[in-house]
Amino acid sequence: MHKIEGKIVDVVNRRIFEGSISIESGKITEVNEHPVSDARFILPGLVDAHIHIESSMLVPSEFAKLAVVHGTIATVSDPHEIANVLGVAGVEFMIQDGQQVPLKFNFGAPSCVPATPFETAGAEINADDIVYLLKKPEIKYLAEMMNWPGVLNRDPLVMTKINIAKELGKPIDGHAPGLKGYNAKNYIDADISTDHECFTIEEALDKLKYGMKILIREGSAAKNFEALIPLMKDHAAQLMFCSDDKHPDNLIEGHINQLVNRALAYDHDLFDVLTAASVNPVKHYNLEMGLLQPGDAADFLVADSIEPLSIVETWIDGEKVAENGKALFDAVSPEPINAFKATAKNLEEFKLDVTGAEVRVIEALDGQLVTTEKWVDSALINNPTQSSTEADVLKFVVVNRYQDVTPALAYIANFGLKEGAIASSVGHDSHNILAVGVDDESIQRVVNLLVENQGGVAAVGKGKEMVLPLPVAGLMSLEDGVKVGKKYEAIDAYAKELGSPLTSPFMSLSFMALLVIPSLKLSDKGLFNGDQFEFVSLFR
Repeated sequence: MHKIEGKIVDVVNRRIFEGSISIESGKITEVNEHPVSDARFILPGLVDAHIHIESSMLVPSEFAKLAVVHGTIATVSDPHEIANVLGVAGVEFMIQDGQQVPLKFNFGAPSCVPATPFETAGAEINADDIVYLLKKPEIKYLAEMMNWPGVLNRDPLVMTKINIAKELGKPIDGHAPGLKGYNAKNYIDADISTDHECFTIEEALDKLKYGMKILIREGSAAKNFEALIPLMKDHAAQLMFCSDDKHPDNLIEGHINQLVNRALAYDHDLFDVLTAASVNPVKHYNLEMGLLQPGDAADFLVADSIEPLSIVETWIDGEKVAENGKALFDAVSPEPINAFKATAKNLEEFKLDVTGAEVRVIEALDGQLVTTEKWVDSALINNPTQSSTEADVLKFVVVNRYQDVTPALAYIANFGLKEGAIASSVGHDSHNILAVGVDDESIQRVVNLLVENQGGVAAVGKGKEMVLPLPVAGLMSLEDGVKVGKKYEAIDAYAKELGSPLTSPFMSLSFMALLVIPSLKLSDKGLFNGDQFEFVSLFR
């Protein structure tokens, strides 16, 4: 039994007082108010209310080492990335690896694997699998229901999965980009309780009025904090913070603590901000994480200051797990699992026949998952390189990694490469190989680099090549998190050296095959309109 003294930030009861907490066997036995000499603050730990751990390119045990130093004590983690590659076995890999470290991972049962029938994934999670997973104590919720058309139309299979979660008393996460009015209400009426896809305050307010909880997302690709943080003034009880997808170099810099400090910098109420960062996700998802109340798990932070929040210690279950920016537990080395059947591609497989006067082009938007589309004169790409660096109309390919078939070809704008090509086997949601390049030779080489390494991110151009191998499902590294972060930072800088103006070129690339996000995307089966949920032509 031991005591920790300081200024206790009781977020649940919205007060700060001097005192001590008594800890025994990992639990808080008493919280006492009395004068103390220690001026440090004690407050609840932070929760990422929606994240795909796989997007950090780290296995859970390595992710934990980076996250705890920023005050993250728990995550609400949707493992549908690895599930799309390896099914239930992938989810169980994440659970088992996460159990090797103190951070409290709370996984969901992926609801949409594959995400749509319009792409090739490596596995399927059916209704029986959902039952199996949701009965596990480590599975806290039904993960984001991305098939919003299926929900709106009350598709029998979709509703079966939702009803399984309801019967087992597990909350249901949403994914409904752009839905408003009747459609938003219809979606929420299916008992879907959260959404992290709002990119305008008008959309968020529309969903809030129907009782939905809104997750303010700020990740490596999608950045919605600035648009949504004004909601904190009147809707703190219905808000949470999340990153959704966080690349390793960004995770080294910070996590949910950054969103807390940005919200405080806008003069939002301290207790409102900390409620969104801790209390709301703990209560909504029934997490086994303490909130500084007697009987709770002894999960808390020690900070030098709270406005801004400056964390010096992180405690989980009564044990100090991080101090002064360093994790206090060791790494583990899980055995990698993967699914990668594609073989090296020939140059001819990337050649395109120009069959119309105009070509439809995907327009990538920096910091957004949504895309737009435009039509351009086919003369721009009817040349030996089959692209135009001047007009920034570059070839975009998706290579099926689960079957040896011909790649899907299209065009994309705003990647800005002036030479070479970049590629990734992190390609939401099915995680086929995605590549953008200025000529077919560069595209062939960068794709084959990933085939040789059985997954990763790669870039070629200016007479050199770089690759960051990701041997776990083609999504995650087994290396030390800081090393992976530095390697990723280097290859990201290389992509920008090749001309890309995007804030995070590889993260943006990874979402260009995400069919459930409007408007125009490319799957391994062809060009797809996410508004109408149908394939569309490349030329006209």
